[in-house]
Amino acid sequence: MAPKGTYIMNANNIAIEVKGLGKRYRIGLKEERHENMASALVDFIKSPLKNYRQYRSLYDFSDISPEKMDEESDDVIWPLKNISFNVHEGEVVGVIGRNGAGKSTLLKILSKITPPTVGEVRLKGRISSLLEVGTGFHNELSGRENVYLNGTILGMRRREVDRKFDEIVEFSGVEKFLDTPVKRYSSGMRVRLAFAVSAHLEPEILIIDEVLAVGDADFQRKCLDKMQDVGQEGRTVLFVSHNMNAITRLCGRVILLEGGRVSMDGPAHDVVSHYMSSGAGLSPEKVWPDLATAPGDQAVRVVGVRVKSDDGQVRRWMDIHKPVALEMEYEVLEEGVELLTYYRIYNEEGVMICTTVDQNSGWYDRPRQPGRYVSRAWIPGNLLNEGLVYVTTVIKNRRTKARHASLREAIGFQLINTLDETNRQTGNSGSYGGVIRAVWPWEVEYLSDNEWRNAVV
Repeated sequence: MAPKGTYIMNANNIAIEVKGLGKRYRIGLKEERHENMASALVDFIKSPLKNYRQYRSLYDFSDISPEKMDEESDDVIWPLKNISFNVHEGEVVGVIGRNGAGKSTLLKILSKITPPTVGEVRLKGRISSLLEVGTGFHNELSGRENVYLNGTILGMRRREVDRKFDEIVEFSGVEKFLDTPVKRYSSGMRVRLAFAVSAHLEPEILIIDEVLAVGDADFQRKCLDKMQDVGQEGRTVLFVSHNMNAITRLCGRVILLEGGRVSMDGPAHDVVSHYMSSGAGLSPEKVWPDLATAPGDQAVRVVGVRVKSDDGQVRRWMDIHKPVALEMEYEVLEEGVELLTYYRIYNEEGVMICTTVDQNSGWYDRPRQPGRYVSRAWIPGNLLNEGLVYVTTVIKNRRTKARHASLREAIGFQLINTLDETNRQTGNSGSYGGVIRAVWPWEVEYLSDNEWRNAVV
């Protein structure tokens, strides 16, 4: 018989300890199609007993042991397979992965919503979880009553909730509807209040799933700022999100789940870069060593496209405060062609940020002789906002306007806000709204009282 999963309170400085965690579910099988009316009638007569057996089988795993979690089965799935990791007190850890990787199942087990099939979970301190919109809310109770209800569930005393109540209401922005039953709240209002309760009632461990997507952009920024404050206060945060900007901003460490297992566990920038480069064809460099099959035509062939940091390294993530080089290497095969090279830059939502054209390198109106060329454009630091950046490269004939080569989203990279001490001191930290990052020169002129009065007169 397989050992059942257990929960144990931790006594050391590790807030969350997971050992050999596995979760097993049995799913229903596809119904059989009947070839004629007689077989359908027989099946109908037998259906009560058949349904009862299927119901019982959903909770009977005597034929499936944890040792067989890697074996494929038509009706048994393992959302989590032998997962182990530790999270120390005060650590802010992100959990990422594609849909179906096991992220939500993991959080439900840590939140004690569902028990593990096998393995061990050790927890230290009170846990507050926000896994779905309005988690833990009672529809018939008002917003005010649900704040106290959630506080009680978290093990808070009434005076603790009283002390934080005004902050919760102010943060949520639902004070006008505080005495209205939450069943009349919109999804956005519910998540605002739910997050406000979870973040302000000071649990030792805060677990948050991808619920912030429900709120508007301003509220999402408030939530991210609040979670950052929670982490700096020394509380433990486990944050699941598909928003890589939020993950890299909040988390120093990230766990990547793939197929129910821990695929990678390490520094946020490294794990996010690996994850993003493994999907959607995102890569900071592409090369075509065989000229015959390289993109282009009889006049020009592209042999390489890459993005480089200011120290000349090809990287998947770049410091938002430093310049980034876009580089295209190509071979000119015909004599005398006049080329126009340019880059189109897009953000992760597919919005074109800008187009940069080679007009000042000295080659704009000069015929090219055959040979190898590298066209390089520099993106200044603090120009683009944090997030994914995709680059389309184009080589055009300046005279005929015909395209010799066009590589849509040829390369991509992640702009990361490093939030180092220098940037904090100069005021260049934090998230900026919009497509560009407008860190522009400012001037402040002080007018003494007399100068101001003279100016007014």
